[in-house]
Amino acid sequence: MTQSDRILPGVALMIAFCIVAPLIDVASKLAAQGVPVGVIVFGRGVVQAALMLPFVLALRLPFALDRRALALITLRALLLALSTYCFVAAVRVMPIADALAIVFVEPFVILLIGRFAFGEAVGPRRLAACAVGFIGSLLVIQPSFAAFGPIALFPLGTAVCFAFYVIVTRSLSRRVHPVPMQFHTAALSALVCVPLLAVGTLAGEPSTTFVLPQGIFWLWVFCVGLASAVSHMAITYALKFAPSSTLAPLHYLEIVTATLFGYLVFGNFPNPLTLTGIAIIVASGLYIIHRERVADRARRLAMPSPA
Repeated sequence: MTQSDRILPGVALMIAFCIVAPLIDVASKLAAQGVPVGVIVFGRGVVQAALMLPFVLALRLPFALDRRALALITLRALLLALSTYCFVAAVRVMPIADALAIVFVEPFVILLIGRFAFGEAVGPRRLAACAVGFIGSLLVIQPSFAAFGPIALFPLGTAVCFAFYVIVTRSLSRRVHPVPMQFHTAALSALVCVPLLAVGTLAGEPSTTFVLPQGIFWLWVFCVGLASAVSHMAITYALKFAPSSTLAPLHYLEIVTATLFGYLVFGNFPNPLTLTGIAIIVASGLYIIHRERVADRARRLAMPSPA
């Protein structure tokens, strides 16, 4: 296929990701009504790894990792487990759309990490968009904090952890094929949950006590892992077919589908203040994507032409 032919399936896969990914949140919220949050995080890793293993074997992809890749994947797995824990703990009581809207400050966090941790050039327009985006997140957080207390801040933990997760993934993408990367990450994320669950069980901490799911809750935990595996495969191959600059704006479709699923399954619909905050976050994020494209185009034009 030519590059233009590949963009359409890339866009279709990105849309599929935006439809399936909120089902992780729906299944997590359903599971959290009867299963500790730590067990859901552990179950997601186990199920996702089990579902990814046949793809690794069928494609005959290598399992071996060099020392640096193993260290990065372990860090990636830890960040995934932490971000999942924070988000599941939040949606256990919060509407899915509200929690997800707060998580969508993640592009702003990545931009700020690049600016202050790695010294990347970030212009005043993008910094201003970050500030506006955070104001939008406050409009979502404020009513949620009043209704649910400090738990409303957990999605910010997800945003920070996932921002570092994306940065680590960028480093790994040059070393490890994306399919075994997903398998190793899922397996290691389950593994890092084991000591957490052991300590939580001994300490009697409800959210990290190991309890086997009962009845229908087995299905919900399995669906968390299934939706995770399908959505991650979709976005992995979407990014293989189409450039990230093309797909990034489509990611905000996830807020729309999350709102729809939240309303259909739980009867939750964002209030006007939350909708205003969501609109500001989306607009700021899209502006940052636009400025990234402009900056990337300028860098490419400034590069000397090959002889």
